[in-house]
Amino acid sequence: MAGGGRGSGRPAKKKSPTKGTGGNVRRGLEGKGATPPAHMRHWHKDKARTERIDREERTGGRSSSASPRTPVRARRSEDAPEYIGGRNPVVEALRAGVPASTLYVALRIDNDDRVKESVRIAADRGIAMLEVGREKLDRLTEGAIHQGMALQIPPYEYAHPEDLVTIAQDAAEVPLIVALDSVTDPRNLGAIARSATAFGAHGLLIPSRRSAGVTGGAWKTSAGTLANMTVARAANLTSALRDYREAGLFVIGLDGEGTVELGDANLLDGPLVVVVGSEGKGLSRLVRESCDLVVRIPMSAAAESLNAGVAAGIALYEVSRHRRR
Repeated sequence: MAGGGRGSGRPAKKKSPTKGTGGNVRRGLEGKGATPPAHMRHWHKDKARTERIDREERTGGRSSSASPRTPVRARRSEDAPEYIGGRNPVVEALRAGVPASTLYVALRIDNDDRVKESVRIAADRGIAMLEVGREKLDRLTEGAIHQGMALQIPPYEYAHPEDLVTIAQDAAEVPLIVALDSVTDPRNLGAIARSATAFGAHGLLIPSRRSAGVTGGAWKTSAGTLANMTVARAANLTSALRDYREAGLFVIGLDGEGTVELGDANLLDGPLVVVVGSEGKGLSRLVRESCDLVVRIPMSAAAESLNAGVAAGIALYEVSRHRRR
């Protein structure tokens, strides 16, 4: 016979248990106990967010499919803070009273006079200080040279174009405003701010689109002068220039194709707006049509154009020279 039985001489096979609940009903009635914390719940959104942040911290913001040498930059929102990197730019910004919220210093940094002075000024001004790893500084400064130091500054609060005229009137001075047309490099904006401060301009005007803003790169190049220079932003640059003309200001544009040399321009000692175009393209058509006069800077034919920051510096010096007469 195939199976054992009472007469087979072999012990009978143990019967399988009958179907039942297996205690599930009883265990279900006992409850599931306390709810586990969020980090232990794989379905909890906070855990997913924490894992994403940790992953970005490890990879520097790179996606798994991206090349390790090609970081994927997230689009920076307008209300995001900016960062100045580098020992000289940081200490100069702190000396100039640039509004800052946090000073980041690398762990085990080699203390020199600039580091010591930066820490002292930050402490005196009540600026928070954090020691972080160099990888963190690399991310904050987006790969720029930081030399173990970075300064976090809040988003810039732009003025209204009319405020620049008010600043000159309150100082009982003849208005001098510098407007930027399609200048997209923040370093040029910073350099222009530096020249504008040196030659007594009352503010900078930039369009809200297709233009560099007051970013960390602009702060760095300005060597802190942006702390003393008001920057206004216009939704429409040509409309703002038209309003300036109606308010009695003379608008001149700098362009290599101008018919009049800068030194021969009239009314440089009057209420003035100097419009600086981008390097290479110069002034846009609509902005050119909004100017009372388009002038050029005389130079050798070997140089096709000047950097926007250099051109602005030359023009502002010429305006200053006329006003000192």
